Amino acid sequence: MEIAYVYTKTRAEFGKQCFFADGPTEILESILPTDEYDDSYVQRNPRSVGVCTAPPMSESEVNTERITTARSSMHHVEGGWPKDVDPTEQSDVARYRKKAEKDEEYQYAVRMLGPIVMKCMRENNTINLYEEYFAEDGGAASSSSSDGADGNGEAAMDNSSSSGTSQHRTEAPSAKGVAVFRDPSDVRRTATSIDWHPEGSRIAVSYSIHSFQDKRLVDPNMSSSAFIWDITNSNSPLVELLSPSPLTCLRFNPKSSDTLVGGCYNGLIVYFDLRKPNAPPGKCRPLSVSVIEKSHHDPVGDVFWVQSKTGHQCASVSTDGQLLWWDTRNLEAPIDSIPLPKTGESGDSGDNKNLALGGSSLEYNTEAGPTKYLVGTEQGIPLSINLRQRKSNNGITVLESQGSNNNGQHHGAVRSIQRNPMHTKFFLTVGDWTAKIWSEDIKTPIVTTRYHDAYATSGCWSPTRPGVFYITRMDGAVDIWDLYHSHGEMTYSHKVSDVALSAVSVQGNTQSGGKLVAVGDVNGTVSLLEVCNSLSKLQPNEKASLGNAFDREARREKNLEIRDREEKRSKAVEESRLKKEKEILELADEDEEDLLLKAEVEFFSMIKEVEAEKKVG
Repeated sequence: MEIAYVYTKTRAEFGKQCFFADGPTEILESILPTDEYDDSYVQRNPRSVGVCTAPPMSESEVNTERITTARSSMHHVEGGWPKDVDPTEQSDVARYRKKAEKDEEYQYAVRMLGPIVMKCMRENNTINLYEEYFAEDGGAASSSSSDGADGNGEAAMDNSSSSGTSQHRTEAPSAKGVAVFRDPSDVRRTATSIDWHPEGSRIAVSYSIHSFQDKRLVDPNMSSSAFIWDITNSNSPLVELLSPSPLTCLRFNPKSSDTLVGGCYNGLIVYFDLRKPNAPPGKCRPLSVSVIEKSHHDPVGDVFWVQSKTGHQCASVSTDGQLLWWDTRNLEAPIDSIPLPKTGESGDSGDNKNLALGGSSLEYNTEAGPTKYLVGTEQGIPLSINLRQRKSNNGITVLESQGSNNNGQHHGAVRSIQRNPMHTKFFLTVGDWTAKIWSEDIKTPIVTTRYHDAYATSGCWSPTRPGVFYITRMDGAVDIWDLYHSHGEMTYSHKVSDVALSAVSVQGNTQSGGKLVAVGDVNGTVSLLEVCNSLSKLQPNEKASLGNAFDREARREKNLEIRDREEKRSKAVEESRLKKEKEILELADEDEEDLLLKAEVEFFSMIKEVEAEKKVG
């Protein structure tokens, strides 16, 4: 039943009603001028009056209507054959074509289309469709691609990797700043790692201080939080990740992007789930934390999600010499572990011959194999680990050339190690003042860049171009190398900050992305750069050319290793032969001395016998 009540108000409650009417003009008051109050005022002399003679201006904006564009494509396949003709059988196709070519309608259609085709062919012959305009201006940009490789092992690939392909760029390499994300903490911390969300719209940044006994570590205002940023909003972080210790590395789960795993400065492994609120809005606490007694004993160098049936397993490495596997559903203890020993004969003796290496970086890529790992060490030696060969030295291969020259070994810690996104057999390492490209089955690098003036701090490949990689330096610059265009020198260098850079990461995967590059520095500032299309889009025939170049350099290094091994073997054989000859000569000298001594003894004994006989006679 509908209940309604009407409220009413009488006209008397509104106040007195006003009536308006037209009437003649009336003067109610008139005040005439008077000098009665002149004594109360003083005349101002001179008097300043401002006058503006500028004409009035106005501003207006006009925005034209946006034109919406769309891409469309068509894929043509062979078809239109009769049902009784199998296009995969050459005999049936030839029989049908012979029959169709005898048809009068077919002959008539060919005669009618002939003049049209001939006209198009003449137009193509008249106009050079592939003519390059402004060749003089564009030739300078591509002339650097003709620089050959030198003989010092620096950028060892020659230009035959791109033979038969055009080396002209559609645009000069460039990069521009898009956004800047500053650490909200009061104490300046280093941006130790940057990881992109699988969808490419967010970045997870971990902050820590790696300097030993730094005064900032005991500052009560120092924060241990990491942040997730939306790349479209640089004013405030999207989520604050609360951690018991400053995070040194942080990774999104590629299968479940709402979960993250991180490694801490005190060796702990923490697991975050953004779907389960356990903190105030805008913050997230770890869903589980590893036990410190069973965790790493040094800061975690890197952590990666690994392939598993449940999608909850990850691997971590640290400078304590351990590679640990974890299940994020239960972080009480690692599910597996491998120590990182130095098993190769490197000329060391004593206690250093079996020294445990400290892991500083980690790489895992399912495209290369679910059981393969790469570890960069503090000693500058990369390690290749294959769990299928675990019975032999725990599956560890030390990529170190034998001998005391340490050919290919970095002179400092390997800051970054990453597989090529399209040729996973080859990987990049960054350390000391250079970057090197290796092959899994060779213990020496196949490509080495020239030494930079400043120390290299990190590096990574472009996910969309197999020949482009990025290197950050301590002088605040990021170098971009394009091996498909030039092998002897860097393609482009961009000054990002006045302080040392610490981390770099590129958005996207092998199918899309590659334009946005996030670079972190020691002050906790992450700069977002956008590179040009020539550095982000796959070039024609680039994948095959780079693959052939890498394979050729790998074969060359193998041949050099075989030659070096044969020279060492022949040298060892020669030394052994000389040693045996020396021993024979020494034995011959000793035999001659023994014979002389024996003859001398016999001679004196005969003299004594003769003298004795004379005395008796």
